[in-house]
Amino acid sequence: MRGDGHAGSVTGFLLAVSAFFVAMVGTTLPTPLYPLYEQRYSFGPLLVTVIFAIYAFGVIGGLILFGNLSDRIGRKPVLLLGLVLSAASALLFLFADSLAPIYVARVVSGLSAGIFTGTATAYVIDLAPAGRRRLASFVAVFANLGGLGTGTLLSGLLGQWAPHALRTPFAVDLGLVVVATAGLLLVPETVPRQAFSFRLQRLGVPAEVVSVFVRAALAGVAAFAVSGVFSSVAPEFLGVGLHHHSPALAGMLVFFLFVMSVAGQALVLRLSNALAAGCGLLVAGVALLAVALAADSLTALFASAAVGGLGQGVVVSAGLAAIAERAPAERRGETASSFFVVLYLGLSIPVIAAGVAIHFTSLRAAGIGFCAGAGALALAVLVSLLGSRAPT
Repeated sequence: MRGDGHAGSVTGFLLAVSAFFVAMVGTTLPTPLYPLYEQRYSFGPLLVTVIFAIYAFGVIGGLILFGNLSDRIGRKPVLLLGLVLSAASALLFLFADSLAPIYVARVVSGLSAGIFTGTATAYVIDLAPAGRRRLASFVAVFANLGGLGTGTLLSGLLGQWAPHALRTPFAVDLGLVVVATAGLLLVPETVPRQAFSFRLQRLGVPAEVVSVFVRAALAGVAAFAVSGVFSSVAPEFLGVGLHHHSPALAGMLVFFLFVMSVAGQALVLRLSNALAAGCGLLVAGVALLAVALAADSLTALFASAAVGGLGQGVVVSAGLAAIAERAPAERRGETASSFFVVLYLGLSIPVIAAGVAIHFTSLRAAGIGFCAGAGALALAVLVSLLGSRAPT
């Protein structure tokens, strides 16, 4: 379906990747700015975790509402909707003068991310040059995680040195979204358009996949919980525990986590028991995080981001591959969607629990307690995998 006025195959592929990257950049812009929002609106870490977590519920809503829509009406209309939502989120942040528009912006941003997570991945693979689908899958992962990490770095740098720290990052993001939208309009459609029909994405796990799904999902919950705590609470710890009140440093920390997650995705094919290895890395990562919290160590904090990020990438990639390999072809999309819904619950609920614990105890005590819980979950999956004869 490549008509006149459309970009050629390689150019179209790159434009689709760019749109994916830009959409994900917008979702993590607030991360290094949370301490600044706390100062401006006089709230504490508990509300930070709530603001962060409602994004995850938006992602779940996007996955369920729009997960299979592009198979019927085409990839481009759905992704253009995702970019419109991304722009709306940027505008809400840009003109926010209270917490209400920030709440709405996070939900809208989550919906955009939910749309792009599945649909853009499929579109990038659709557009891949002949024989390069495996490479396209990795490029899609890079666009996703690389965009998430770049969003924190961009926002941190602008929040540190640009004027109007709470507005400039979103003005820049809005410009990027406009450029990405113009590029996406040039990309050819890859799915024949059918009559419009709206159906929620069905969720479920086939019986033959349950044992693999449970292990992969529990490990994924631990991985996403670690990512969520870094993205919501780590900037607070840098300021309160380590006395580094720097949006740039906070952005760099979370950027480092996502870069290592991309590296973990690339590492999977070299590991004989990748899911178990990923669980081991997660256990080591949260142990380092506990050391960082207990000793107020910036070095241990960055080391925990490196090891935990690597473990997250390995766990998510290996878990999804194991599920896809065992799920019947006709239920593969349903099973993958269920996997990501569970993971995003892992991104939200433990983070809110950490925020509640911080409110009633302290950042250090709550953080160490979180590390114990996440580490125990990853360790339980690791023991289960090592004790099982079934390959995973």
